[in-house]
Formats: sequence, C-alpha cells, structure tokens
Amino acid sequence: MTSPAVIEVEGLKKLFPIRRGPFGRAAGHVVAVDGVSFSIAEGETLGLVGESGCGKSTLARAMLRLIEPSAGRISLGGRDITHLGRKALRPYRRQMQIIFQDPFASLNPRMPAGEIVGEPLKVHGLADAAERKARVAALFARVGLDPAQMRRFPHEFSGGQRQRIGIARALALNPRLIVGDEPVSALDVSIQAQVINLMMDLQEEYRLAYLFIAHDLAVVGHISHRIAVMYLGGIVELAEKRALFASPLHPYTEALLAAVPVADPKARRERRLLAGDVPSPLAPPSGCAFHTRCPYAVARCKTERPALSEAAPGHLVACHLRAPGTSDPDALAAGAG
Repeated sequence: MTSPAVIEVEGLKKLFPIRRGPFGRAAGHVVAVDGVSFSIAEGETLGLVGESGCGKSTLARAMLRLIEPSAGRISLGGRDITHLGRKALRPYRRQMQIIFQDPFASLNPRMPAGEIVGEPLKVHGLADAAERKARVAALFARVGLDPAQMRRFPHEFSGGQRQRIGIARALALNPRLIVGDEPVSALDVSIQAQVINLMMDLQEEYRLAYLFIAHDLAVVGHISHRIAVMYLGGIVELAEKRALFASPLHPYTEALLAAVPVADPKARRERRLLAGDVPSPLAPPSGCAFHTRCPYAVARCKTERPALSEAAPGHLVACHLRAPGTSDPDALAAGAG
C-alpha cells in the first residue's frame, strides 16, 4: 500500500523582478523556478540534484512559503496552503521544517544551544520552561549530543555537532516534512556519513518525509528513494533511484552520472562532455532549456519545450527524444545531422 502524500507541489513558479533605473522599476523577470511538480510521501526521501544556480534552494523555500511563490499550488496533507495568510499558515509551519547548509550561520551565536533547540516550542507556545528543558534534553540525546552541553554556545561545538543541533531544532515541533538544503556539504566526509545515517534513522523512527538537496550524487543515491534532476529552473527527470542510476533517460542526467568517479573500471560510464556553459536565467534559451548543450538536440528542441512525461512506469523525463513512441536518441540525432 502506497503511503499518503505529505506534500504535493503542482506547477510551482517563482519569478524575481529585474529592477532598473533610478526608481527601481521592473524591466523584466528572472524565472528561478519554472512550473515544477512533484509529491513526497510519508517516510520517503526525494533527492533533488542539479548545478549551482538551477533553482533548488529557491524551490525549497517557495515550497515552505519562506518566500512567496509566483504561481502554482502547494498542498500539505491534502490542504491547499498556497494562499493562506500568516495567521492561518502558522499551524502548518509546525509540520514543515528546514535544515540549512551552513550549520554555523544558521544558529544564533548569542543563544545557548539548548535555547536554540527549544525556541520553536516557545514561539508556538507548546510547552512551559520545565517541559521545554526536558524536551530539549531528550532531543540532544536523540541526535547524539550530551544534554550537559545545552548551555554551550554554537562556537563551542564542531561543525558536525552544530549540524546535529540544527537537526534537533528541526525535530522539536514533531514535523511531517523536513527539507535538507545541502545539510552535509559543509562537513568532512566522515562526518557526512554520520549525519546522513542519523537522518535515515530519524526518518524510520518518525516516518518523516524529506526533500534532500545536494550536489553529490553518491550522497543523494544513498539517502533517497526517488531522485529529481533540475536544470535551469525545471525538473528534467524524476525516477526511483535505482532506475535513474541504471538507465538515465535525459542527456543532462547521463552527463551528471558519467562525471561521478567510480573505483571499478568495468562500472565506469562513457564520459559525455557538455558543450558550453549553463545559460543565464536572465536570457534562457527558447524551447528545451538544455538544447544549447545537448549532443542529441534536433530542430524541435530549439522551438518547443518538452513536457515532463512518463517514459517508463514511474520514470518521468522532459525530453522530446525520450517521449513515448520515439526512437533511440542516438539514431534521431544522427538522422538530424
């Protein structure tokens, strides 16, 4: 039986105005997130990967209503929260939490660690001082910290310990969904493994839904159930992780996987070097956003944007050459030439 969806995102867009002139008038827009749709079930991790600047963090913040989406729909537990006001949204904020990339910048340097973890309980009025202290002590112990350290300040902890504090703070309100915005990228490799294993244990214990953002495909492949690949504001491929790693369908995904170092020479993929650089979101290409770098691009790719469609059961891809009923992309590309 499939677990119910904790969050559903449909056609989410985020535009930022380009302001020019002495009066800061809008002279256009940058499309940071362009019509993204997905859902995350209870106890599931959706990994989100892509190059820097492709819109991953903006998508996460718009989904959590930390910034306002320009269009689309966000449903949390079946309730549309897209247009809820601040007061009406407040109970739903308890169900959605985030772990930030930098474990030092995300913690108030003037507050003891115990107060940082207990602050969400205080803000939402969920416990008195004694109850907060007991809850914080239990959270410290659960994430592998000594409750005796609750009075220490963030600078007295290591990077891995600070990220554990961030995880404890995210858990304080018993959320249903946690967004990890590159939560291990600032940590040493050995510490990364400890934090990821902790997050996986917590997910199993509390049936948490995760949106896990990262650059490292090995990390994403370890923690995720499904993976979404993002390019220039849109999702170009979304599949169960084994299917994605075994048979990527989008040329961009192929290039990402081919660039991952593999110890076994027999398991290495043919390296596919992408031409050019990532286009500027100020002037995105027409048609398929990837066509300027794609080795398989045909005339249609330059004029028509491909929809994210199901090429195989549970395997979605936004590519004209991989849509149902098309031939092998190599043959098509050769024919176009």
